[in-house]
Amino acid sequence: MSVEEKVARYRTVSLHIKELESEQSQLKEELHAYFDGRFGENQKGKAEIGDYVVQRQIRSMDSYAEENLIARLEELQLEDCIMTVKKPNKEKIDAALTLGILSGDQLKDCILHKLSKALIVKEK
Repeated sequence: MSVEEKVARYRTVSLHIKELESEQSQLKEELHAYFDGRFGENQKGKAEIGDYVVQRQIRSMDSYAEENLIARLEELQLEDCIMTVKKPNKEKIDAALTLGILSGDQLKDCILHKLSKALIVKEK
C-alpha cells in the first residue's frame, strides 16, 4: 500500500470511527431510556432482548467539594486532615524570568519538554 493509499485509508477510517461513536452514543441514550422506563430511573436491570441479554449497572461515586470540605475542617479545627501541596506558580516564575530575577540557565534542568504527535487528514 502506497503512502497516498494509507493516507486515504486513514482518513476513511477516522471518519467511520466518528460516525460509529456518534451512533453508539445515540443507541446508548435510547437503551438507557428503555431501562429507565422498564426498571426505573437510575436503577440496575437485566433484560432478555431477542438473542441478547442486556444488563445495566449503576455505579455511584462520591467525591468531596474541596473548598467546602476545607472550610468545614478548619471550622472543626482539624487542620491535620488538610494536605498542603507545594506547587510551582507558573505565572510568578514567568514574571521572575521576565524581570531577570531568574534566568533560564538556573531552571534548565527543571524544565520537562514534551512533544505530542497528531495527524490531521482533510480532503482537498
